[in-house]
Amino acid sequence: MGEVRVVGIRVEQPQNQPVLLLREVDGDRYLPIWIGQAEATSIALEQQGVVPARPLTHDLFRDVLAALGHALKEVRIVDLQEGTFYAEMLFDGEIRVSARPSDSVAIALRIGVPIYAEESVLEEAGLVIPDEREDEVEKFKEFLDSVSPDDFKSTEG
Repeated sequence: MGEVRVVGIRVEQPQNQPVLLLREVDGDRYLPIWIGQAEATSIALEQQGVVPARPLTHDLFRDVLAALGHALKEVRIVDLQEGTFYAEMLFDGEIRVSARPSDSVAIALRIGVPIYAEESVLEEAGLVIPDEREDEVEKFKEFLDSVSPDDFKSTEG
């Protein structure tokens, strides 16, 4: 089982379907999980640090858990069956609760607990995606190193 981190939410076109994108902490595989719009919004808001005026469902779950004196220890993506991902939330006292990965991740982000994926899930659904963004950043840095302010002077008279 390997730890994964949330890269973010992407929108798959043309279906306009949100995809939760996870990446191995100690590897190069990405794990795309298609999720619902409400869960995508919840995850994106948390990643952006947006604090709603009133608690959203995942915030409410976090608050109820704290009020009851229990702790979420970790989230695990444990299975993939016929295109459907399954997760478990592990609480103090060795309590396990089956959940959707999207809800589990939204709550894990709010509480700050690690997220893991079973190796069998990573083997079946993990993808190695070339990190084009890093290549673009490196190219841009190279460009900045080779250019001077004089190169941007207007030639119009």
